[in-house]
Amino acid sequence: MAQGPLSGVKIVEFAGIGPGPFCGMLLSDMGADVIRIDRPGDGRPGRAADVTGRGRRSIGLNLKDPADIEVALKLLEQADALIEGFRPGVMERNGLGPDVVLARNSKLVYGRMTGWGQTGALSHSAGHDLNYIAITGALHAMGDGDGRPRPPLNLVGDYGGGALYLAMGVLAGILNVKNGGKGQVIDVAMSDGAASLASMFYGMKAAGIWTDDREANMLDGGAHFYDTYECADGKWVSIGSIEPQFYAILREKAGLTDPAFDAQMDKSKWPELKKKVMDVIKTKTRDQWCEIMEGTDICFAPVLSMSEAPGYKHNTDRETFIELEGVVQPAPAPRFSETPGGVQRRPAGLGEHTDEILKDWGVSRG
Repeated sequence: MAQGPLSGVKIVEFAGIGPGPFCGMLLSDMGADVIRIDRPGDGRPGRAADVTGRGRRSIGLNLKDPADIEVALKLLEQADALIEGFRPGVMERNGLGPDVVLARNSKLVYGRMTGWGQTGALSHSAGHDLNYIAITGALHAMGDGDGRPRPPLNLVGDYGGGALYLAMGVLAGILNVKNGGKGQVIDVAMSDGAASLASMFYGMKAAGIWTDDREANMLDGGAHFYDTYECADGKWVSIGSIEPQFYAILREKAGLTDPAFDAQMDKSKWPELKKKVMDVIKTKTRDQWCEIMEGTDICFAPVLSMSEAPGYKHNTDRETFIELEGVVQPAPAPRFSETPGGVQRRPAGLGEHTDEILKDWGVSRG
């Protein structure tokens, strides 16, 4: 029996890539019964390293076969939500569009996630995370001041602006139904989500405290008190001493006695002060700076690689990472005091649970 705050919630996930599986993982980790419809030829082997594929059961259905489409519709009749990440029109052509599905289950929450959204000039164009965040202003803001914008992995568009907004939208839709509302379509565009994530920065720009120039702002590496610095051993540390009281501790611990550091918020001094901080941090190894700064209110942390992070004490204290079938991976998040979630099962191979799902959900073929 699944545990977690979503125990009893039934979700049908149409197999996709990237943010779709990640959303399915999040919902499963919180206890939902998420079944993934895999198509023949997808070739999912059920490898343990398929981290975002964990927790769900897989049913193999050919979405070109009317009989299998009917099976999918019967499953959706019982589901609380559907999540899919195809281009606009694909589900409709398969006979699984919102009109058809909601006619069979008026309380279903139909979650759709694409890069550009269901409407708009680019809605039918191909794209990837980098493209979706490029039109929001977010990508332009990240990178070297005298260089090109830098891709922030695919965390901002695919996962932050896409999967997390899909999960939030689906859960809001389910809550609305439980409060007496109707099922509905949730249109998640990664470009919309990435723009939403940048809300604070648009506010700062409107207030005149943010500029389009990179490395000229407090939170983009422009400030000497909010950046990463290389140590004597080539490793890096992060410093985020924004508040005056934290900045004072930084000056004390790092020996920044030059009166020039008194002008913390004078942007014209930031390049000069950053050079001074760089020179100071370069005098000690990362471990030495950890001994001096870690655990203080400097707002400090070592910059860890993915190889180092699972063994870091704070992470081991909180069991932030777990190991499943020899694969180290992030543990379910967030944490619930009364209804803790967890990984329900290893990643499934294509169609591995077809018969089991049909039996459990009371669905027959034909």
